[in-house]
Amino acid sequence: MSNIVLAQQAAETVNLNKGLAAIGYGLGAIGPGIGVGLIFAAVINGTARQPEAQGKLQGIGFSTFVLTEVLALIGIVIYFIASA
Repeated sequence: MSNIVLAQQAAETVNLNKGLAAIGYGLGAIGPGIGVGLIFAAVINGTARQPEAQGKLQGIGFSTFVLTEVLALIGIVIYFIASA
């Protein structure tokens, strides 16, 4: 094959990889989104059942929120690596 055809095929592959990386990140962001919702639903439920434990529950809730959001941040870093 000539060099022109190989360069054209490589350019088409890069465009496809960017699109697939975007779809992959979109699907990967669903998990942390559901996780955050479940975390704060549990905090609200626990506070409604036992109001004196609100401070402790909020501390645990925010700690697990941070851990869950790290997954989304790692996903966006991998998206930028894959789309390069």
